[in-house]
Amino acid sequence: MQAFLARQPIFDKDQNVFAYELLYRSGVKNNFYDDADGDHATSSVLTNGFLSIGMETITRGKMAFINFTRNLLLKEIATVFPKELMGVEILQDVEPDAEVVATCKKLKQAGYTLVLDDFVFRPEFTPLLEWVDIIKINFINTDSETRKSVIQQVNSKRIRFLAEKVETHAAFRQAVEMGYTYFQGYFFAEPEIVAGQVLAASKMNFLRLLQQVNQPELDFDKLEEIFKEDVTLTYKMLRYINSVYFGFPNRIRSIRQALTLIGLQEAKKWLSLIAMSSMGTDKSEELVLTSLSRAHLCELLAPLVGLKERSSEFFLMGLFSLLDAFLDQPLPDILEELPISDDIKNALVGRHGLMGEVLKLAIFYEKGDWDQVFASVSKLKSVEDQLPELFIKTLERTHQIFPGQRLAG
Repeated sequence: MQAFLARQPIFDKDQNVFAYELLYRSGVKNNFYDDADGDHATSSVLTNGFLSIGMETITRGKMAFINFTRNLLLKEIATVFPKELMGVEILQDVEPDAEVVATCKKLKQAGYTLVLDDFVFRPEFTPLLEWVDIIKINFINTDSETRKSVIQQVNSKRIRFLAEKVETHAAFRQAVEMGYTYFQGYFFAEPEIVAGQVLAASKMNFLRLLQQVNQPELDFDKLEEIFKEDVTLTYKMLRYINSVYFGFPNRIRSIRQALTLIGLQEAKKWLSLIAMSSMGTDKSEELVLTSLSRAHLCELLAPLVGLKERSSEFFLMGLFSLLDAFLDQPLPDILEELPISDDIKNALVGRHGLMGEVLKLAIFYEKGDWDQVFASVSKLKSVEDQLPELFIKTLERTHQIFPGQRLAG
């Protein structure tokens, strides 16, 4: 399944790219907005941009302006993402009431850039203007006098103005002369659709996530179980937390550690955002089943090779062993984006070390390649007697998660 969004560059006076506005798109041929649900559109842009395609690909370090509805603004969803990359663009139909002003104040004090979209001056906007950084004026829907007078009405040396929907060189020159700082429109560039692969999670897991997130307190045991059952959520979590903007010095060794590092409030917001975004699937159930059963078997083998304390790492190793098939990308490239230990990476890519031997044994046993199973067991003698029983346990665990499905092996 592919993820789509459109980006349109925002330029400075010298026509250098200052930022990009990211826009919802439903497909590569649909270069227009076609979603009546603003919350869904924004959630899709955020998840597709930050979690599926990757901001390093979309903006190359530039800021991304993203439209926010009143609902998502008040939920402070923006704070899930790095302030260096996020321009919170408040839609024109968001009324500047006390709640909105208080939220904007909090976002501004946290270091986020606030943008007013399609602005038309009204006195009731005055309290909000104290926290706004950029105001966008639509050059198609306004006349020359309005474009000029709004700068005088706002009367702020701190706030910068952005001329949007600039379609001619004359409009660009007029905006420069009037004192506008940034410029956006078809005169410079049309929105360009960007596509990437989405790894989809099951709807049941979304429901379970929503149930857990709305509990008074996060239950890390239950959350960890949900993540263990879905490679997609695990991948997205680790990719998100691996962002250079978090700057965590150590490699992440478990889902519990990742959730703890993010913090309770950030974890709740992140999980809510993922659950809100409706994602389908284009991969067979068998691939999910095989990945999950392999993860369980590796986890059960960890104590037998003397590494019980690292069982969760063995689980991740098995879970990610088919990640290239999920994402249709080379496994080494995918692993570059994940903050997992070098032991896991070496096991996945080259089947090196003790973890690599365990992974090979799990794969050979799963496929019924008995010659290779006996060769692996000769190196891991401690597992020989218990391997059949552990594999049955693995199938039972997987069957509990996906009842009625044909299991790996």
